[in-house]
Amino acid sequence: MGYAEQRFNVNLSILFTELPLVERPAAAAGAGFTAVELWWPWVDSPTPERSELNALKQAIEDAGVQLTGLNFYAGQLPGPDRGALSIPGEESEKFRANVDVAADFAQSLGCKALNALYGNRVENVDPAEQDALALQNLSLAARAADRIGATLLIEALNRRESPLYPLLSAPAAIAIVDKVNEATGLDNARFLMDLYHLSMNGEDLPSLIKQYAAQTGHVQIADNPGRGAPGTGTLPLEDLLDQLNKAGYEGWVGLEYKPGARPSAEAFDWLPREARAAR
Repeated sequence: MGYAEQRFNVNLSILFTELPLVERPAAAAGAGFTAVELWWPWVDSPTPERSELNALKQAIEDAGVQLTGLNFYAGQLPGPDRGALSIPGEESEKFRANVDVAADFAQSLGCKALNALYGNRVENVDPAEQDALALQNLSLAARAADRIGATLLIEALNRRESPLYPLLSAPAAIAIVDKVNEATGLDNARFLMDLYHLSMNGEDLPSLIKQYAAQTGHVQIADNPGRGAPGTGTLPLEDLLDQLNKAGYEGWVGLEYKPGARPSAEAFDWLPREARAAR
């Protein structure tokens, strides 16, 4: 099948970051893409001014691209944080304040996937306390996603880059997916399968694909080592995406890689332009 058969979107929080936020959707469209995704763009504000939300919404609409994925507030990302929802106090309060803001923004653009990063372990806080708080907040997020007909995504990261993050394997993330679905009865929580993070953890990717494709709501890719574009490392990404297709995955594949020293617009030479528009 190959790359030409996939539905790709561009993550505008890691690509085109040399441009102001509101210019990135048009840049992605200029490179031939018709779909984009975002981490929460306002790292210092879970509840930005309406004018800021409207400006980004207008930029996405003017560019003619579809927003297909959005993170809930996750703290300083990129930066030291890996989410806020399991961190007692101010950070989890910010997450809760953000839930409906993010869901409403997603709904305004027809976005059907919301990613909730779990958050790092905190020194001198009982992990069981963090996990109980996480389940409460993930259930809140799942209900907000359900209100707009969206999926709640839960992601595993990699141990080397995120040593304090507790979901460091596919089974660990799947266990949280199952707990959230059991707690809410909504069955709208799904696994975000990031092939870069899972490969960094040394997991058996073909086995994970066979085992978890049915519970996967979104896929993200970057090559390893380096977190660069496909072809810059050694991951057989084209083959792995074919395996996902054969296992029944029909969703989006997010391009969440670093462009390197070149401008982002030059970081897509691995993908023919005619294969970039979503089909």
